This record gives sequence, structure tokens and C-alpha cells, in this order.
Amino acid sequence: MKIKLFILAICLMGSFSLQAASVLPGPLVESDWLAKNIDKVVILDVRKDVKSFTSKPGYKKDKKSGKVKLVKVGGHIPGALLVNYKKVRTKKMIDGREVTRILPNKADFEKFMQSVGLNKDDNVVIVSKGSSNSDMTMATRLYWQLKYFGHQNQAILNGGMAQWILDKRKVNSKAKKVKEGNWLAQSEDKSIFASSEDVEKAVKAGNIQLIDTRSPSLYHGIWRKGYVYSKGHIPGAKNYPNELLTQPKLPAKFVSANNTKTLLSSLNIDTNKETITYCNSGHLAAGSWFLMSEVLGNKNVKMYDGSMHQWTLEKRKTDTLLK
Repeated sequence: MKIKLFILAICLMGSFSLQAASVLPGPLVESDWLAKNIDKVVILDVRKDVKSFTSKPGYKKDKKSGKVKLVKVGGHIPGALLVNYKKVRTKKMIDGREVTRILPNKADFEKFMQSVGLNKDDNVVIVSKGSSNSDMTMATRLYWQLKYFGHQNQAILNGGMAQWILDKRKVNSKAKKVKEGNWLAQSEDKSIFASSEDVEKAVKAGNIQLIDTRSPSLYHGIWRKGYVYSKGHIPGAKNYPNELLTQPKLPAKFVSANNTKTLLSSLNIDTNKETITYCNSGHLAAGSWFLMSEVLGNKNVKMYDGSMHQWTLEKRKTDTLLK
């Protein structure tokens, strides 16, 4: 009798887990779905401009057409928890070098997400301001980081707050008091993480696809960011500019899966091949990782967290067409 009860309990637990996982329809949700299911999820609103969380949307009337346009995203979805993107990443010493804009350790990230108000069984929808490509890749970076630390039940709102506002849904401009959550970081998922050593091996072997998601001007070495110490790109990498991931202005919605496949094919990028994505600091590269891994379903895609910052800090080889 005890054995039967034990088996029944296990089955019920499994059934509950499946139900929890089935709340989210996929890695991307639209505002219509979120509006209908808002009571079933926890919204994580990620942005750098935290003051805009409690401001109001800004509008401007077009002089020619007379139409009123949304020009500034402000406020948040009622009940959303604010995630300050500036605190998502950190700096740490790696082999005697200070690497910035990188994954925090497990304990620190756990503490941070608890302070945000996240709980361990929450079905998460990540919302960014949705004004730009950079906004949407803040969402994908947080998604990648939560997944790295074991949180599976999550999705991103396509077009972010910009889309939510344009769809004339309720917007709140008052912050609520946050209750500390009980979220726990699990074992680290190395299947989506690439180190400098992993990338070095990929360069030498030539059997893993390297994707540079920066602009062509950075990829080809016309200029470099101040925290990247040499121009050009990692040898053998193909260029998939991040601007091809989303629409160029608000709402910055992701390009459809079919169109993403078409774009990648035109760039001679194999959507089924083992791949490592990178950028300057592991922000933009989370976008191409998200589309290839989560949307297109290639589970052999990793992101190089340190990206060009760490690669050039370690004085590793780069290629450029320019002298």
C-alpha cells in the first residue's frame, strides 16, 4: 500500500511539473497571449533606464498626418518585477585578469534574483522596453542567464513594452513593494556556455561554426569598442549583424523564424550546425543564441560569455581585412 501511495505521489508531482511547463506556449509570446494569461505568469521587466519603469509613455503628434505616435516607452505592465540590467552581469578575475560584463557566480545571481522577487516555481515572461534591438537583447541575455542557472519555464514578450503600449493595454507607472523571492540557482548548464578555451579549440579544429553578431564595421576592423583591445574578429567567424534580428525601431519585434532561416542561409550560416555566438561582451550575442537555439531549435548552440572583450584582453589572435 505504501509503495502504491509513493508511486501515486510521484505521478502527481510529474503531472504538476508538466502542467507548469505547459503554461508558456514557446520561447516567444505575443501581447495578446500575455494579456489573456497574465495571472498565470510572473513578469520580469528588464531595462537599464530604471527611472522609465515609473514614468509615463511619451507621444508626439505628426505635423503632416496628424497621427499621434509613441516616441518614448514608459511605465510597466501591472505586477511586473523590475530587473536592473546593470546588475545582471558583473566583473571577476579570470587567470589574473579583470573581465567585465560577465556572468556572476551562482550565489550572487541567486541573491539578486531573490531581491527582484522571483520564486523558484514561477513561469516567467521577460519584458524589455522594446524600443530597440539592444532592448530586446537585454531580454535574451537575462533569458540565457536564467537558463544557465537552471530556470526553464520562461519566455520573452515579442516587441516588449512598446508593443504592449501600442496594443493599448493597461500600463502602470507606480512601483509596488517587492517581497523577497525564494528562487534558487541550480547546477550550471555548460551546454549553452563557451569559454575562451572552447572558442580557441573551435578555431583550431574548424568544425564548430563561430558567429560574430556585431556590426560589419566592428567585424571588419574599421573601429573597436573601448573595452575591446584589438580590431577585427575571431579567426573563421561569420558575421550575422545583430541589426538583422529585429525591426529597427519600436516595437523592436524579432524577425520571424522563417525569415531568420532565410537570412542565415544568405549569410552561409548553417542553422543545424554546432555553433558558438559572440559579440563585444555577451549582450548582443544572446540574441542570435536565442533565435538559433530557442526559436529555431538547434540545441548545439553556445554563447561565448566573455566575447571579444575577454578574447582580446587575453591577447588572442584576431583577423581583419584592414591594415
